[in-house]
Amino acid sequence: MKTWMKRTGVLIVSLGFMACTTTSGYSEKAEGKLTDANIAAIVVGANKIDISAAKLALDQSTNGEIKEFAQRMATDHQAVLDSAVKLVTRLGVDPQNNDLVHALGKQSMEHEAKLKTLSGGEFDKAYIDHEVAYHEAVIGVIKDQLIPGADNGELKDMLISVVPAFEAHLAHSKMVQGKI
Repeated sequence: MKTWMKRTGVLIVSLGFMACTTTSGYSEKAEGKLTDANIAAIVVGANKIDISAAKLALDQSTNGEIKEFAQRMATDHQAVLDSAVKLVTRLGVDPQNNDLVHALGKQSMEHEAKLKTLSGGEFDKAYIDHEVAYHEAVIGVIKDQLIPGADNGELKDMLISVVPAFEAHLAHSKMVQGKI
């Protein structure tokens, strides 16, 4: 299972069945199988988190590459979010938050609070390092847990269809990270 790692003072949490309980990012595996409603909540939550971080980067960064990357994240993750909401609404699936969604939300607020204290190159580095780790983790969770865990075929197909975009985000974030 992919986990996020602690980099440059930014606590990175594990995704999937895991909720972060220690500073190393490792914790106990949650009991039980994820339902389609849980998967929908994770997809919605994860996309909202990256949209929020992208908006912060657009407001705070002065680096053109960071701003371009952040705009791509805001646009693409909003499209995935809109698509997921449309699909689960049509399927009658009501996203059900779980401990993971709550932990991700809390971690996101803490990460953004830290980013708000940074400026210039420190902000850019913390933001892009987080984006690299975030996309690595999300890809692993989608492939290893959400796709195999989805019962509904259309939900599974939607998850499969977003993997190439997330892989492109990861490649883009690593390219920007190499320039920072």
